Amino acid sequence: MNYERPAMHRTIFAVDVEGYGDQRRTTPHRLALREGLYRALFRAFDDAGVPWRHCRREDCGDGVFVLAPAEIPKGPFVEYLPNALAVAVHRHNLNHHAEARIRLRMALHAGEVAYDDHGVTAPAINQTFRLLEAAPLKDALRSSPGVLALITSAWFFDEVVRHSEGLDPTTFRPVPVAVKETRTTGWIALPDRPYPANASLLGDVTALDDYRTWRRFRRHAQVLADRDGPA
Repeated sequence: MNYERPAMHRTIFAVDVEGYGDQRRTTPHRLALREGLYRALFRAFDDAGVPWRHCRREDCGDGVFVLAPAEIPKGPFVEYLPNALAVAVHRHNLNHHAEARIRLRMALHAGEVAYDDHGVTAPAINQTFRLLEAAPLKDALRSSPGVLALITSAWFFDEVVRHSEGLDPTTFRPVPVAVKETRTTGWIALPDRPYPANASLLGDVTALDDYRTWRRFRRHAQVLADRDGPA
């Protein structure tokens, strides 16, 4: 076993099919769905200018997990890929019965990824899958007439989305994410059925972070008080 490979920075992309395990889906339906999902991903990555062949891909049964090298710009993953993927999924759905149609949750993050003889591991990968499973993201897709709901990490939103000239960050919505051990903030967008622009929401996370800082300070102060006893 090789434990000495250096960690590498990667853009982390994951998608998950809504209702993949629905009992109305038969094995032929799922095979058609999976074929359509990969065809949509190939087309969307190509349309977005992201070289699929240069990315590491792993099949998740009901979704796909992709790691893109650091030299591939992150902007296209959020500026072009979501819309291209939604278009490709709509195209698939027009030609298939309901049980073979696709609706997707999509998550974007980035971070240092470690490699070993069995695959990859990283806190950033864990967080990406926690984002993908977040209840607000599932609710957003469930209530949307579109086929795709996107969530980015706070890091990805602050470093990529806020500074993009190719999309409007005011159409994203901050949401709390609480899945297993993860407690964080994500940013949700509906690429094919966008939320109305609302610039006032961009300040909500700052307030939330201030509140969390205050709570950490209070907890730390309480620990010190319990340790030192009465003055």
